[in-house]
Amino acid sequence: VIMMHTCRTVEELEYGRRLVEGLKNDPLIGEMVEGKLLYYPTTTREESPNMGRITDNLSSGKAFVDLGLPPMAQGRDRAMVCGSLAFNVDVKKVLEGFGLTEGANSDPREFVVEKAFVGEGI
Repeated sequence: VIMMHTCRTVEELEYGRRLVEGLKNDPLIGEMVEGKLLYYPTTTREESPNMGRITDNLSSGKAFVDLGLPPMAQGRDRAMVCGSLAFNVDVKKVLEGFGLTEGANSDPREFVVEKAFVGEGI
């Protein structure tokens, strides 16, 4: 599992970092998570080790190189997208570019888009 988390500043990434660290240190699931949960934080405004939007880092292949993984592939990879309406649309296009198709609980496929938190416009 790879949690890709992008914010404007490093400080805004703290929630995700703490969440992942908490899972890794959890006495019940820590062992199961170890080596299976990767955290890929990026910033869009403040200088940090990993910069850029998720869509750009996926499309360019930078995220895969940074993580030492092959590019996404249909039949092997899955994704869950959660963000603003515009973000969800952009990531959906990127995932479709890798050959992945959108699914739902009633029709599972390679990715799902969380629609509960996107705000107005749905």
